[in-house]
Amino acid sequence: MRLAIGGVIVVVALAVAGRRFYWLFRLIRQGQPAAGRLDGAGQRLWSEISEVGAQRKLLTWTAPGLAHAFTFWGFTILMLTVIEAFGALFDHDFHIPLFGHWAAIGFIEDFFTVAVLAGLLAFTIIRLRNAPARLERRSRFYGSHTGPAWVILGMITAVMVTLLILRGAQFNAGTHPQGDTRWAFASYLVSRPLDVFSTEANEHIETVFLLLNIAVIMGFLVLIAYSKHLHIFLAPINVILKREPKALGPLGSTPDIESLMEADDPIVGVGKVEDFSWKAMLDFSTCTECGRCQSQCPAWNTGKPLSPKLLIMDLRDHLFAKAPYLLAANGAADGEDASKAVTGVSEDASGGHAVHHVPESGFGRVPEPGQAQVDRPLVGTEDEGGVIDPDVLWSCTNCGACVEQCPVDIEHVDHIVDMRRYQVMIESSFPSEAGVMLRNLENNGNPWGVSPRIRTEWAEDLPFEVRVLDEGEPIPDDVEYLYWVGCAGAIEDRAKKVSRAFAELLHTAGVSFAILGSGETCTGDPARRLGNEYLFQELAKANIEVLNAAGAKKIVATCPHCFNSLANEYPALGGAYEVIHHTQLLGRLVDEGKLVPVQPVDSSVTYHDPCFLGRHNEVYTPPREILGSIPGIRSQEMHRCKERGFCCGAGGARMWMEEKIGKRVNVERVDEALALDPDIVSTACPFCIVMLTDAVTEKKQSGGAKESVEVLDVSQLLARSLAAPAGVDAS
Repeated sequence: MRLAIGGVIVVVALAVAGRRFYWLFRLIRQGQPAAGRLDGAGQRLWSEISEVGAQRKLLTWTAPGLAHAFTFWGFTILMLTVIEAFGALFDHDFHIPLFGHWAAIGFIEDFFTVAVLAGLLAFTIIRLRNAPARLERRSRFYGSHTGPAWVILGMITAVMVTLLILRGAQFNAGTHPQGDTRWAFASYLVSRPLDVFSTEANEHIETVFLLLNIAVIMGFLVLIAYSKHLHIFLAPINVILKREPKALGPLGSTPDIESLMEADDPIVGVGKVEDFSWKAMLDFSTCTECGRCQSQCPAWNTGKPLSPKLLIMDLRDHLFAKAPYLLAANGAADGEDASKAVTGVSEDASGGHAVHHVPESGFGRVPEPGQAQVDRPLVGTEDEGGVIDPDVLWSCTNCGACVEQCPVDIEHVDHIVDMRRYQVMIESSFPSEAGVMLRNLENNGNPWGVSPRIRTEWAEDLPFEVRVLDEGEPIPDDVEYLYWVGCAGAIEDRAKKVSRAFAELLHTAGVSFAILGSGETCTGDPARRLGNEYLFQELAKANIEVLNAAGAKKIVATCPHCFNSLANEYPALGGAYEVIHHTQLLGRLVDEGKLVPVQPVDSSVTYHDPCFLGRHNEVYTPPREILGSIPGIRSQEMHRCKERGFCCGAGGARMWMEEKIGKRVNVERVDEALALDPDIVSTACPFCIVMLTDAVTEKKQSGGAKESVEVLDVSQLLARSLAAPAGVDAS
C-alpha cells in the first residue's frame, strides 16, 4: 500500500515540476546569443567548486553564510536519506548497498539533519530582525516575496522533522538503515519517546512518516519549480556560465557597432525583454531575492529608486508574463494559440509570486495577461506602463557592488547598460545634461569640451621636461612607460595636481616615461557606461590606432576608468597592452627602494577605494601599502571598504548627470569618512578626488567638517614624504 501511495505522490510531483522546468528551458532558449560562456573550463570548474561547493561568496557574510552552508551541505548529504526513503517503499529493511549500513553514515545523516534545523533557526532570526514591515527600505528583504520564503522555511523544517520521526520509528521497529547504533544520535533521541508504543505501532508510525516525508519532499520540489527557490537548481548552472575570470571589469562584448547600425533592423542594446541574451534570462530566473545587492547599492542607500534586486525581479516577472507570446512567436508553444497560452500560463508565469509593486520607487506594475504585455515598454514611467522606470535606469553608478555581492553571479551592470544602450542609441532618451558630455566627447575628445591643445599644460610648471610624443612618433627604446594622463588628469585642476605629483615621483625614481599630449583622447568610458556604444567604439578605435602606431606595450594610468578601459575593454577591439595603475607602479618602486619615504606626514588618513580600481579590478593592497610606508601616517578604515566599499557617485557617467533624488552619494560617503575625524581623506582616482572634494567643501561650509580636512591622492601623500625639489606642488 505504501508503495502505491508513494508512487502516486512521486509521479504527480515529477510531472508538475517537470512541466515547469521544461517551460523554463524553452523560455530561456528564446534569448539572444551569449558568446564565450563555456570558455576556460578549468576556471569555470574552480568557480563551481569555490562558490557552490565551498559557498565562498555566501560566507563573506558570516552568520547567514554559515546558516546557508549548513543548509546546502545538509541537503546535499541528506540525499542519502532520500535514497533510503525511496528504497524503503520497496523494502522495509532497505539500506544503500556497500556502505549504507555503516554507523558513520548514520552519524553523518543525523548531524546534518540537526545542522539544517540550526540553519533554519538562524534564517528565522535573521528574517525577524530584518523584517521589511519594521525596517522598510533599510531591510535587504524590502520588496522580496517574504510570504513564500516563510513557506519554504516551514517546508524544509517539515522535511527534517518527518525525517527524524521516521528514523526514530525505524530505530524502534528494527528497520533503521544503520541498525541499532547510537551513532545515529538524533534518531536514537527521537526513538526514546516512541518507546511507549509497541513495535507494531512503530512500524505504522514509520509508514505514515515515510509517506509524509516523501510527500513534503515532492511538494518542496514543486514549490521550488514555481518560486524564487529555483536558485537551488539554477544557481550552479548560472555560476558555471558566468563571465570569467570575473563578472566585473569589461562590460559584455558587443558586435562592431558601425556594421550593426548599417543593418536593416539593428538590435542595439535591449528595447524589449526578448532582446536580452539567454544568459540574462537565466540571471533573472536565478535571483534568490536575498537582497545582498540591495543592501550594498549606493543608489538605494541614498534614497534613489534603483534596487538591483527589484530591477532583476521586475525583469523576471515581465519575462514570465510575456513568455506565452515569446514561445508562440518562436513556434515553441506546441501550436497553442497565443491568447489561450496567456490565459493558461499567466498564473504560473509569475513564478508563483504576487508580482511586487513598490509605489515610492516607481518600479513597474503588476503584469497583466494579454496583449498589454506585448505592448508594454521595457523602460518607461509608471504612467506609460514601463517595466523599469527611467529614474531607476539612470541612478546606477556602475560601481559593481551588486555583482560583487550576488551569491549566484547575476550580472546586473551588464543588463542596466544594455537597456541604456537602447535608450541612448535608438530612442535618444537620456538625461539632458549627459548630452552635453557626449557632444564634448564628439567634438573635442574629452567630457569637459576644452581644446586638446591644453592637454600638456599640467606639466608646464615641473622642474624637468616631460617627454611628449609627436603624432605618429614611436615610443623610444629608452622610454619604459607610456603615461596615460587621462582627461581629468590633464584638464581638471584638482586632478592635474595628481598628475604632477605622479610625474615627479617617476622622475625621482628614475623611471623614464612619455605622454601622448594632444594625441590622447578620452578612452570612451563615460560614453560606454552611459550607453553610447557607438561613440565608445569610435574613440577606442582612434586611441588604439594611435597606441599601435606608437608601439605602446607598457601603459600606466592614474585614472581607474582609463585603466579599466585600456586593460579590459580595448583588447576586444584590437588593443592589447600591459596596463597598470599608478598605485601598483608606485608600490613596486617603494618595495624596490627607488622611492624612500623619509619625511613624516603626521596625519590620520582614511582611504576610499575607487570602484573601478577595487571591485572592478581587485586592486586593494598597493594603495594601502604605500600609505603604510609613509612615516607618521595613522590609517583608519571606513566600515565600508575594499570589496564592500561605497561609491563616490561618479561612475556610470553619473559624474556628468545631476543627482536630483535622495541624498547625494558623495555626501553619504564623506559623512562616513568624516565620522572617523580624519585629517586626510585619500583615494586613487581623479573622479573620486572631485566628488569627495566637492562633498568635503560643502561640509566645511555647513560646519560639518573641520577646515583642515584635505582630500588627496595616494601619490600626493607619497610625494609629501619625499624631499621634493622646490617648485613642485605635491598638495
